[in-house]
Amino acid sequence: MINLRRKLFAAALLLTIAPVFNIAQAPKAPATAAAAAPLDINTASPDQLKALPGIGDAYSKRIIDGRPYTAKNQLVTRGIVPQATYDKIKDMIVASHPKK
Repeated sequence: MINLRRKLFAAALLLTIAPVFNIAQAPKAPATAAAAAPLDINTASPDQLKALPGIGDAYSKRIIDGRPYTAKNQLVTRGIVPQATYDKIKDMIVASHPKK
């Protein structure tokens, strides 16, 4: 009977302490794509573009077909993506000038 009480006490103690030490959680991945270096829309692959919020197959194809860009806001001025989508990704992208 005492052995059973000790086991139950140990299990209860473990369940109350485990969340404090975050034992059950996996290590976190990098915070967001914004924390990484900005993505160059002139050289990015379709998969890299699709990783941006609001960019899927259609928009990634349109971005690639519209290359080269001299400024990232050309995605909106050329009608490649809508303003709302651009507002989501503008801090995550750059448009490096194409080399001649």
